[in-house]
Amino acid sequence: MALLPPWTCVLVACFSASLAGTSDVPDPYPPLWKMSAGQFSDYRVENGKYIIDPWVYNERMGMYKILVNKTASYFENIVANNDQNILWGLPLQHGWQYRTGRLADPLQRKGCGYESGDPLCISVDSWWADMNYFLSALPFLAAVDSGVMGISSDQVMLLPPPKDQTKFCLNVSSCLSSFPETMSKWNTFYQHLQDPSSSFEDLLKYLWAAHVSSLDYASRIFEDRLEYYSKPEADFGRNWCVAVEYLAASLFPTTLVRTYEYQKGLPPRMLVNGDRAPFIRDFTVFQNTVLLVLSKGLIMTLTFWENEKKSTSK
Repeated sequence: MALLPPWTCVLVACFSASLAGTSDVPDPYPPLWKMSAGQFSDYRVENGKYIIDPWVYNERMGMYKILVNKTASYFENIVANNDQNILWGLPLQHGWQYRTGRLADPLQRKGCGYESGDPLCISVDSWWADMNYFLSALPFLAAVDSGVMGISSDQVMLLPPPKDQTKFCLNVSSCLSSFPETMSKWNTFYQHLQDPSSSFEDLLKYLWAAHVSSLDYASRIFEDRLEYYSKPEADFGRNWCVAVEYLAASLFPTTLVRTYEYQKGLPPRMLVNGDRAPFIRDFTVFQNTVLLVLSKGLIMTLTFWENEKKSTSK
């Protein structure tokens, strides 16, 4: 395991502490999970291809649902039930983004993502939505390419967003050509998933490697989207990307209940100017604590690694 900066250990400890007494979780599933597609036949077919619109919340969520369902049999060889499937972290994170308004148009045009307009719309101007695209389309299409889904690589097509289409891949071949390194990491994960000798920790290692690679690409492409947000929200987005790298290094298990519980520490709404942890009144103590740790994390990480360099050079 990689050596972690002290602030990250605090963050992981916060999430771990939240799991105490969580054996009875009433409804850990993301919003509209039951309404989302659960099989390819739930999508429309054109010219022999399944057509999916990832810019509609429940259609993107359906991609995750199919992914979790199709990989269930592989996890049966390792864990007791599909609740321990480590791919649960992806749909739950997407659900948190939807529930907190982070998939909506940050410029509030045309009602995309808002109750007064089209609440299921996912805005291409949303930094969170664009980052999530690389954690939905790529793992989904890599699963198709690896044979996990039981269909051929040319049978799925994703619809493009209304603008900036060249920033997104829409099928297996375009993702392989545009993002070969990240797709290779996702394919490596699925190869090990299909290997009966793989351990739970092995799968976590390969999953997190693919996850971090997806975010690395997306964060470079969509940095300009953060300009649409308040400073606290933009800072939170940047800090969250840093935190994910260290959660990856700790091999945090993204199972259903663990992910559900750790998300209780994430902001329950968009951050606005004036929000300052740990003094945000409508946040819980846990949420304020996590946000405070994240807000300090970037500076503390730089200091930590600088000290590490100095100590190793002596």
